[in-house]
Amino acid sequence: MKDFPEFMKNENNHISGNQQNTKDIDGYFFQGKDDSQMAFWTCYSDKISKEHKHEFDEYMVCVCGQYTVTMNGVDFVLNAGDEIFIPKGTMQGGKCIAGTRTIHAFGGKRIHED
Repeated sequence: MKDFPEFMKNENNHISGNQQNTKDIDGYFFQGKDDSQMAFWTCYSDKISKEHKHEFDEYMVCVCGQYTVTMNGVDFVLNAGDEIFIPKGTMQGGKCIAGTRTIHAFGGKRIHED
């Protein structure tokens, strides 16, 4: 597949640009009853994700392309099918190449509705 299915990209679930740690990417989210969330991001050009941390755990899988996660200053290169667990409170950032798609599961509320 070259993109996420259309039903995963409903405008009601779109993540606004002011909630992105990476500029000019496209993302959508779904929320569980416990406020955990899943997000689906597509990067259309080479981009850098600013350093940040969360107060909850994060799981990430690279669907296609390549995403380099930096955790506490150490780089982890994820290619299609690779996954990583980021413990809460961990300083993280990264970079992706054009065409990268990732899925993230958050153990808390990462995206807030505008």
